[in-house]
Amino acid sequence: MIKYIGSKRVLVPTIVQIVGRLQNVQRVLDLFSGTSRVGHALKAAGYQVTANDHTTYAYKLAQCYVEADRSVLVAPASKLIEELNQLPGSPGYFTETFCERSRYLQAHNGERIDAVRARIAELSLEPLLEAVLLVSLMEAADRVDSTCGLQMAYLKKWSARSHNPLALRLPAMLDGPGRALHSEASLAARGAAYDLVYLDPPYNQHRYLGNYHVWESLVRWDKPEVYGTAMKRIDCKEYKSDFNSRVRIASALSEIVAAVDARYLLVSFNNEGYLSRSDVEDLLRERGEVASVEVDFKRYVGAQIGIYNPSGEKVGRVSHLRNRECLFLVGPGAKRVMRNPDAGQQLPLALP
Repeated sequence: MIKYIGSKRVLVPTIVQIVGRLQNVQRVLDLFSGTSRVGHALKAAGYQVTANDHTTYAYKLAQCYVEADRSVLVAPASKLIEELNQLPGSPGYFTETFCERSRYLQAHNGERIDAVRARIAELSLEPLLEAVLLVSLMEAADRVDSTCGLQMAYLKKWSARSHNPLALRLPAMLDGPGRALHSEASLAARGAAYDLVYLDPPYNQHRYLGNYHVWESLVRWDKPEVYGTAMKRIDCKEYKSDFNSRVRIASALSEIVAAVDARYLLVSFNNEGYLSRSDVEDLLRERGEVASVEVDFKRYVGAQIGIYNPSGEKVGRVSHLRNRECLFLVGPGAKRVMRNPDAGQQLPLALP
């Protein structure tokens, strides 16, 4: 899956383990799905998963990793990926915008992306098959980009991987059904009843549309007007979320928590967020019993590299190199589930 600053790759085994301890849980909603790592893992564990995100690139990831049935799509997707990998490059909007006017990828790969994306558009495929191909292309581009994992900027010198040729692969789809939604969280939260809702909302000023605008433009293929050195889509200026506001985030999260129809909530929140651990616990307590666990992990790769000026000189100091992610479980027996795991099934976290 793509590099992602909000990815729960480290936490996925713990999330699946916690959900597995709950009684009578089958229907799960991942309301802010992002890369769909969590939804994909829960589907693999046998749950009926619905994944939602407002960005188009994340919706395509959810269609591929949650909604798509591998047994149905593996044959046609494999055939088309083989064909797309044979296409020669054909420079167009993507090459000009993200390889020449900026340096996200090298031109030889940008030309291939232009050719492949144009061909996918020409094929007029059914939605889930098209989503699988778009995810294959997005992930292929991610493997040869020249960034630190965010599209707020690109590296001054080409990354080693950027020299590699673009190559599409079949995404790791799963057998069986699922569901993907493309909606604002406040609307999707009211859509149906679930046994458990997983919430991993934005928690500070970083907007995911701006962080991954290249993928948004790639999958939408609307060739938008762009601005700034980063070549962001113009709608990055216009989109605003209450979750990116220090003043409004508490009320936004409170609204979601009150709106969802589920026996259990599982909430992930980061110590770099606008709300403290106690703030989140107080807010969630309105829904019932709350228990939490915390994990320590490295910050994203840009923080590990450090801060540099436009001349390439290292300046300033990064405030910290590690973060803490807290998982809050809300519902009947939450404290028992978190504090008394089955023998041999200890949570890989430091309990409070």
